[in-house]
Amino acid sequence: MKSRSASGYGNIMTKTPTRHFFYYWFPVVFYCLIIFVQSSYPSPEKTPDLPCMDKLLHLAGYALLGILFLRAFRSSTLKNNNGLIMVASIFLTGIYGASDELHQYFVPYRFGDMWDILADFLGGLFGVCIYQLLLNKYPRLGRI
Repeated sequence: MKSRSASGYGNIMTKTPTRHFFYYWFPVVFYCLIIFVQSSYPSPEKTPDLPCMDKLLHLAGYALLGILFLRAFRSSTLKNNNGLIMVASIFLTGIYGASDELHQYFVPYRFGDMWDILADFLGGLFGVCIYQLLLNKYPRLGRI
């Protein structure tokens, strides 16, 4: 029988470290793997003719990564230091974006772009800030 907290939701923090990892950190690792694999292929020959579409895709993709980092850090021992976990989430998202651009430098028919790094960093910033605002307004969202 599962134990439930007073609010009626199970407390994931009382579960095993393996379950904790798979619930909070595995999505981060899996999403980073998806980004890595996707950027290992040559660029598509035809891209949509919308201006800045590439940068918008970077912004959206790395906003999700920033959210995943923030969600994972909120389950760690740092959870009481909200400013630190926000900065760490944005920083790690930007670092991963920069490392992915470096990786693309070595992929045939791809190249690293400083503007993509900026879009990745801003995506992380945007994602973390929006998620934090939503958490402030809807605290139950943090239980997901």
